[in-house]
Amino acid sequence: MLTGTDASGHGIVANGWLDRESAEVRFWKQSNRLVRGEKIWHVLQKEIPGFTCANLFWWYNMATDADLAVTPRPLYLADGRKSFDIHTQPMALRESLKQELGPFPFPSFWGPAAGIACSDWIARCARWIYQNHQPSLNLVYLPHLDYGLQKYGPDAPEMEQELSQIDEVAGKLIDFYEQQGVRVLIVSEYGISSVRQPVHLNRVLRDAGLLSIKDELGRDGLDLFQSEAVAVADHQVAHVYLKDRKKLDVVRALLEKVPGVERVQHAEEIWQSGIALERAGDLVVTANADAWFTYYFWEDDARAPDYARCVDIHRKPGYDPVELFLDPKIPFPRLKIAAFLLKKAIGLRGLMEVIPLDASLVKGSHGRCDVAPGEQAIVIGSKQSIHRAEDLFREMKQHFLPPTAG
Repeated sequence: MLTGTDASGHGIVANGWLDRESAEVRFWKQSNRLVRGEKIWHVLQKEIPGFTCANLFWWYNMATDADLAVTPRPLYLADGRKSFDIHTQPMALRESLKQELGPFPFPSFWGPAAGIACSDWIARCARWIYQNHQPSLNLVYLPHLDYGLQKYGPDAPEMEQELSQIDEVAGKLIDFYEQQGVRVLIVSEYGISSVRQPVHLNRVLRDAGLLSIKDELGRDGLDLFQSEAVAVADHQVAHVYLKDRKKLDVVRALLEKVPGVERVQHAEEIWQSGIALERAGDLVVTANADAWFTYYFWEDDARAPDYARCVDIHRKPGYDPVELFLDPKIPFPRLKIAAFLLKKAIGLRGLMEVIPLDASLVKGSHGRCDVAPGEQAIVIGSKQSIHRAEDLFREMKQHFLPPTAG
């Protein structure tokens, strides 16, 4: 949407991928420099004197050269604590926003407490930014529907309340922009499909002797340095990285037989050239319409790594939507959370292990190219036909730079 290219040009093949040089899986990185190519604000700044852009919570929003930016970013302290906060461009904006709007409700942005509070804060932030800075282009991400759709599924009765909540928040923001004479374009980057089958590709690779596991104080650790093949799972798509590409066809044949796998492709079948081939797995696996991929690599839950039962999006070698749930096996989970927070407040360290290891709890996912009509992404307010994300780049550009007649 922001570059007008696919991943062969911008390089974002997933929410995270294996860095081949460091042999580290890096998920949810935030630097805008990871996104290659010319962004929409670069194009328009060259043509329109005084053009400004505000990016509010669209991802890859740190180290950006957008004029104004606000994004979630905890403070990671040396004693292991994590203090919730935001990052802004320019930095002085950070204190102004917190003074005006209060602290960003970070627990509502992700995890078991995810909910409408963060989207409401972002919408209020967007209004404040416009009132004080009048950006030419306002990019505003309201994450709320991601939560209920993954927890309950698109057809669940619980979604009626979730939809009502975001409708109120988005409606107020739309009304505000239209009163200021700002054209509003509503876009969803994907639709969520109902799922019922979690697929554990790394356990398949482990059973085949391709995944290397090391003992880490009585728990299983993933040894990326020695693994012959490892799957980096991201919703309904997984990137499989091989130590030796001579095993490409063998691994492909193995994965094609896994229940829940729709197809396995060489990365070159998707992207013929460009940065995507450097970052993508040697094989790209797509799940069936009702399936999704976990990152799980342990065989016994008692040996699950220490981060598995925590909300720990950067350490986990794959996306974990189970972080949206509290473990139903814990009798009083909120009491356990309160005890953890009390320990944290007095300077003691520990793990907040409240996330279940039951992937069947997840009821919605996304990532496939072939999606049922009722579950596809939508665009409201477009003046032209939109078929691909790249078309949104053209839509924004033509709004500010209409084509010359003739």
